[in-house]
Amino acid sequence: MLNNDKFKVEGGHKLSGNIRPSGNKNEALPVLAACMMTEGRVTLSNVPLIGDVLVMADILRGLGVEVLLDEKDNHIWNICAENINADDLDTSLFPKLRASITLVAPLLYRCGKAKMPIPGGDKIGKRRIDTHLLALQEMGVEVYEEEQAYMLVCKNGLIAADILLDEASVTGTENIVMAAACAQGTSTIYNAACEPHVQQLCHLLNAMGAKISGIGSNRIIIKGVPELGNANHAIQSDYIEAGSFIGLAAATSSDITIENVLRPPMRMIEKAYAKLGVELEWHGDKIVVNSKQSKKIINDYLGAIPKLESATWPGLPADILSILLITATQCDGTILLHEKLFESRLFFVDRLRGMGARIVLCDPHRAMVVGPAKLHAEHVTSPDIRAGVALLIAAMCAEGTSVIDNIYMIDRGYENLDLRLNAIGAKIERV
Repeated sequence: MLNNDKFKVEGGHKLSGNIRPSGNKNEALPVLAACMMTEGRVTLSNVPLIGDVLVMADILRGLGVEVLLDEKDNHIWNICAENINADDLDTSLFPKLRASITLVAPLLYRCGKAKMPIPGGDKIGKRRIDTHLLALQEMGVEVYEEEQAYMLVCKNGLIAADILLDEASVTGTENIVMAAACAQGTSTIYNAACEPHVQQLCHLLNAMGAKISGIGSNRIIIKGVPELGNANHAIQSDYIEAGSFIGLAAATSSDITIENVLRPPMRMIEKAYAKLGVELEWHGDKIVVNSKQSKKIINDYLGAIPKLESATWPGLPADILSILLITATQCDGTILLHEKLFESRLFFVDRLRGMGARIVLCDPHRAMVVGPAKLHAEHVTSPDIRAGVALLIAAMCAEGTSVIDNIYMIDRGYENLDLRLNAIGAKIERV
């Protein structure tokens, strides 16, 4: 898993077999940060071995946290943050990982201070951190600007507050929930994000002894406790990865069974695929996507052009939009995709157009897709995690052999994706 690795993808192959999503990346990262909220031991299972998670583990180890992988199953991690030191923070790793910002609350609670470099992550547009800073200031945190960083200081401990977030930020909600878990008094967070991974973080904190109610709603109430203790926590399967496999199966007209999938987080994703003429069969926790799909885009009433648009939970997750877009290129009809959250996520469509896709980029947030389109092989570069997988799906649909550069972006969010897809019939070579 090197930064200069590439994929050589031979297109035109049908896939067949079973595949299982890894643990949820967006849950694993804040959960790892939350392990610093206790001096006790936390055992995590179903941890995805992906680039972002491994970077977070390196940051924790640099702070003095013990991170041990189980000898029999390296997806089980035992973590102990008995001794940590905010002065040991390796700020050089922060530009690689957006979720590094969730370390701020645990550091403020344990050490009374936290230096927060500007976090990195996918280049999909402006990702403001004001929500974190404004809410933490309401909890008694002083914020000082430094070059390419902020120094946060909590001289008298974290103080409970009645907080209205200025946007339903996922990482902002996660940070404030952790800060409030051991703050003095009872906090209420309004306009809280309520994605499944936010809910799972709250469940872990409660297992550690926190008192959090309103989980799954946009109003979360947290009664501060003096300290947190040991806990065991199983990370849920990644519903975005499951959604990616659905798009892959549909676009390549393959027969794929996706195992170990929770249905509740998939409801809006399932509705989106139905609009593309892709129907799913559920058998317990398995999704069967068969090769005989109509792939006929369903118009809105009176024949209006339909639209898929990202939204805060429980709306359509922004992370699945790139996958829906490439799937739409292989469907019959016209559809508008509207990315409301990030203004640069759709720029990768230029690579798809170079492969023969019929897409009009209306503006930074909207793309019109007309399908089906016959794709041909190209040499492309992956700009972010989800666009990288969309380009991989395009290459698997295309005639000829494509090359995808910068697949480190894919490795950041998908564990051994090439090996797992090759096991069900893909022809992907890592070079």
